Amino acid sequence: MTENKQATGQELDLLWGAAAIARHLNLKNTRQAFHLLESGALPARKVGKSWVASRAKLKEHFERVEAA
Repeated sequence: MTENKQATGQELDLLWGAAAIARHLNLKNTRQAFHLLESGALPARKVGKSWVASRAKLKEHFERVEAA
């Protein structure tokens, strides 16, 4: 294994696109994900025209919400 290994989306555990985020959250449709993303209700960022979210950050977010 080399130390100069480049990080890929899978190694960073990223979800690319509102459709992937919607599937991961078991939402009924992509539009629900867009609403949550655009309103800032989910920890995600827009990269170009695509939304990107970390599975780990989503998990942390919902654990905090659940604990509250």
